[in-house]
Amino acid sequence: MSAADRNRPGRRTLLQAAVAIPAAIPAAGAAGIASSGTASAAVPAQAGASASANGGFDPSSPRFGLAVLPDTQYLFDADSADPEPLRATFRYLVSERKEANIAFMAHLGDVTEHGTSEEIELAADTFRAIHGKMPYSVLAGNHDIASATDDQRGDSPYLKSFGPRRFSSMATFGGASPDGYNSFHVLRAGGRQWLVLALDWRVSQAGLDWAEGVLDAHPTLPAVLTTHDLARADDEGAARLSDNGQRLWDGLIRGHDQIFLALGGHYWPPGRTVLTNDAGNDVHVHITNYQDRYYGGAGMIRVYGFDLVRNVVDVETFSPWFLSRDPDRRTPLEAGTVELTGPADRFTLSVDFERRFSGFAPVTPPAARPPAAVMPRGTVAYWRFDASGSAAAGRTGTPVTPGTVIRDLTGNGNDLTVSRLHDSGPEVLTWSDDHHRDQPAHACLRFDGGTSPDRGAVLRTAAHAPLNSAKFLRGYTIETFVRLPEPFEGDHAWMGILSWEGRNGDAGKTTGWSPDEPTCSLNLSPERFLQFVVYPHRQDADPTSWSHAVPVGRWMHIAVVNDGRRTVMYVDGSRIARNPAQPSTGIATLGKPFVIGATQFEEAFGQGFYGSIGDTRIVDRALSPGQFMARFA
Repeated sequence: MSAADRNRPGRRTLLQAAVAIPAAIPAAGAAGIASSGTASAAVPAQAGASASANGGFDPSSPRFGLAVLPDTQYLFDADSADPEPLRATFRYLVSERKEANIAFMAHLGDVTEHGTSEEIELAADTFRAIHGKMPYSVLAGNHDIASATDDQRGDSPYLKSFGPRRFSSMATFGGASPDGYNSFHVLRAGGRQWLVLALDWRVSQAGLDWAEGVLDAHPTLPAVLTTHDLARADDEGAARLSDNGQRLWDGLIRGHDQIFLALGGHYWPPGRTVLTNDAGNDVHVHITNYQDRYYGGAGMIRVYGFDLVRNVVDVETFSPWFLSRDPDRRTPLEAGTVELTGPADRFTLSVDFERRFSGFAPVTPPAARPPAAVMPRGTVAYWRFDASGSAAAGRTGTPVTPGTVIRDLTGNGNDLTVSRLHDSGPEVLTWSDDHHRDQPAHACLRFDGGTSPDRGAVLRTAAHAPLNSAKFLRGYTIETFVRLPEPFEGDHAWMGILSWEGRNGDAGKTTGWSPDEPTCSLNLSPERFLQFVVYPHRQDADPTSWSHAVPVGRWMHIAVVNDGRRTVMYVDGSRIARNPAQPSTGIATLGKPFVIGATQFEEAFGQGFYGSIGDTRIVDRALSPGQFMARFA
């Protein structure tokens, strides 16, 4: 960055890409040296590598991190250089790679202050702390080369040390432009491939054509573009494109829907904005640069934590060098720089990844699975609300008439019969083709119960169904799919999702909240916490599992698993925190019906469930999350 630029806004970048590694990477020569001028559709070896081969990084996990390293130039400034902060950053990334599941690191340029051979060599030597232990990209900033030139500048100390030869051994490396100053990587993270473009401080038209060729050769890969000069921000963090950023936007970004995140440095303070591309989709544009902070930024990194389950990217900014020091011994300046928590430095992006990428990488929803495919050994009951479960299944919005039978597809005789509560009308239970994305049947029942007045509908087993008396002494797994409406209107406190009828007091239980509570039920608290309470067959106890506040407006999978000793609840494949340690063997059933859609108290139903319920299954043994009806990574 020039002296005139140092009062201007910040900078930032990211990563991801795909292509074959050239068989040989020529050394940087006199004019425009290249590693690979064309993009191949082959995938780097790392794309399918296992966690054990990647320093503990798990490429299949839906949660992973991308580390971004902005301008380090003041750490490599002639005879005032101090590479130790950057070494600490690299040590941190390597040591935490498994724990934070860090996929890649991208440097945003201005590695050094003057771009001299001495500075470049010191920086290149410092990068050995991470080389071979984590894939990374580096691009040239204006301080690393002759700033008046573009990527056709020819040879330079930077190209000798940070050109294609350096990256040729990385499994993620896809290739470089013929001049050697632009490169791309392809990595596998979150169970899919991603493209990272690392572009020079000033990309020529030839460089833009090369980048477009890389994108065209990998048309289904979401891409992160990194460069040095992209945008600048005001003191409140509101960013706008720089002149060079506008050129990149018009010449490359806006017309390629794959690019969803563009990161640059060069300016400070940091900032961000969201632009709309030609496909009508969001492109997040970020500036990351902390060279104006204490100790030249002290090797500050930004970690983008992708969570493909929650559809968010959580962003944190901190200095591993200061973080490694005893908090009681940090100086005031160190303490003020160890972590940055302002709105431009710590934030969360909401990204519906499937929708955002659908224009270039549409995901085919899983097909419905036949009942036989989801009835493992020990399945005692399985109900679904499509034509396989009931010949009466109707169009979305059609009322389900009382007396309708939902068959137990196991053939064990646990069929369910529909009835309405109190004076409820036909709107309290309707057919629907809405469903959880990974639900075996593409259908559900929509319940419209409530407390004012008490209303709802229930599905109950017959008086002598085997399930009514099943004790499950070897354990059990109870699964269902549930969606709460958005908005979640009205009073639905303690509504039941499923239960067995009967008083626990009649089963001889003395420990519970009330002897009139049923012996087993799954309910929703006023705070939208799931509650699973069971009175075991063998113990005089009422172990109760409590979830977090569950979301509205989206489907979730709920599983309650008992191994004959204790009970654990899972939501969306994740074990919840508040599972009881009390022993719990079996269920104290009383020969009374199993129910979907409500929970009794004093052997009477008040309100019914409010929301949608999909496939429901009961197995007489403990299943692992990998055996659930919904398949979680």
